[in-house]
Amino acid sequence: MLAEIVIILIGGLLAGQGVRRLGAPPLLGMILLGILMGPQVSGLLKAEVLAAADPLRSVAVMIILMKAGLGLDREKLVQQGSVALRLGLLPAACEALVVGILATWILEFDLATGLLLGCILGAESPAVIVPGMLRLKSLGWGVEKGIPDAILTGSMLSDVLMLLVFSLLLHQLTGGESSPTAFGLLPLQVLLQVGLGLAGGWGAAKLLIRFLTQSRWTQTTVQDVLIAACLALGLVISAEAWPFFSGYLAVMSLGFFLMAEDPPLARPLRSGFDALWGVFEILLFVLLGASVQLQTLGAVLIPGILVLFAGTFMGRGLGWWLSTLGSNWTWRERLFLLPANSAKATVQAAIGAIPLSLGIEGGEIILAMAALSILLTAPLGAWGIVAFAPRLLDRGEVDPTRIGVSNPPLILAAVDTSELAPCVLKKSADLARRSHGEVVVLHVRTQSGNGIQDLQDQVSIYLADIRHEFRVIEGVVPETILQLAADRQVTEIVMGKRGHRWLEQIVLGSVSEAVLQQSAVPVILVEAAVARSSSTSAS
Repeated sequence: MLAEIVIILIGGLLAGQGVRRLGAPPLLGMILLGILMGPQVSGLLKAEVLAAADPLRSVAVMIILMKAGLGLDREKLVQQGSVALRLGLLPAACEALVVGILATWILEFDLATGLLLGCILGAESPAVIVPGMLRLKSLGWGVEKGIPDAILTGSMLSDVLMLLVFSLLLHQLTGGESSPTAFGLLPLQVLLQVGLGLAGGWGAAKLLIRFLTQSRWTQTTVQDVLIAACLALGLVISAEAWPFFSGYLAVMSLGFFLMAEDPPLARPLRSGFDALWGVFEILLFVLLGASVQLQTLGAVLIPGILVLFAGTFMGRGLGWWLSTLGSNWTWRERLFLLPANSAKATVQAAIGAIPLSLGIEGGEIILAMAALSILLTAPLGAWGIVAFAPRLLDRGEVDPTRIGVSNPPLILAAVDTSELAPCVLKKSADLARRSHGEVVVLHVRTQSGNGIQDLQDQVSIYLADIRHEFRVIEGVVPETILQLAADRQVTEIVMGKRGHRWLEQIVLGSVSEAVLQQSAVPVILVEAAVARSSSTSAS
């Protein structure tokens, strides 16, 4: 089993990066690799690996929902609360109804079985939608109106609704009592699931804050992430044992309340869950591909595509229009819901085979439809979010408290050949080590090139364990520093305050003053005489 896990991780990483270079979303390569390794093609994955797919999928979804909760913006949710609530109910419900009705005609199902299929196809995939929306937030697309936050919240609520109706229909089709009262109580059940899920997330957040920050039971960020992940998994497991609340909604609300109550704790946790997702994303989508039943696709390929497209464009289209009716969304922003709010993957993989396992008539067709929906909508949704966001959404200011840092800091160390150079290099190296950043060392040559070799040797010594680049450029010192900082989009500038001879003290003093006044990024000045540094930033 260990060998298969290694193959999944390495192969999934390479497959994902390979299709990414072709312009397709990485998850497409991972799903295709899973299909090739699965029992339908090569059979490389053993039965025990496939048996572990469900718990691994639960862990992966927990991680991505924690990331979603830690990235939600309370103000934007209040601003778009009505839209988010309607997005959680109307698009999925309309799609389920359209699919259910069409299934009675195209697939020759009875209405109850058609609606069961509609509930499976109406659920949205957090594994596709959440990373896409968090990416949009990190780039600023749609953030002014809180569009990513509304889509994130709505997708989670819609899954609660679809899974509740699915369980009721399943009970009816397997011989249970088909009481109208059960469906009449559906709104109350939805409110109960949502309310208890929010309450569970709030209580878990309070417990985690007390445990990690007030009682200080942990010493490292790794331990903090471990405790938070175990608590979130505990919510998922508890929801399976006592299905009175939504475990996944509780996990997302746990992240949300952590961000609202203790942002300094939430920030390192977000970085930790980002790292975990990098591993479990591969496991999730490769095992997802391995679970696809290819042999069932042939019989339903054409009618299945018709049902899927009708459910998306007719059902979801109506739901999207009703959800944004009366809001401040433009027609372009409403159109963006097509790629951003229709992907299917994890829920379909989790429940698509249940009707067949329970002997429900048409179960094999339902399983094939679930597989088809994954293969079509997951890659298209992941690609569409990235491709259409710049065309359909407005770009706003990024809130750094709501996103993880995707790129390492880039530090510009401006040095001359004086005794200040080692001090500047030491300070730059210290900052880079603390932030896992990189350094660009700049020497502006104004006259002779004496001392450059010694400077290169010093750079090699002080930045030996840090990725760095050494640049020698002729020009006017302040302008050259500022131009390179703008070209390379550095995060901060480190430079000396004075030169090594009395005349150069005046000259270099004016250099630092000019850079301070004109720089758009923070500038850190290093003084050799007192071995200290002070930092300031220009507005």
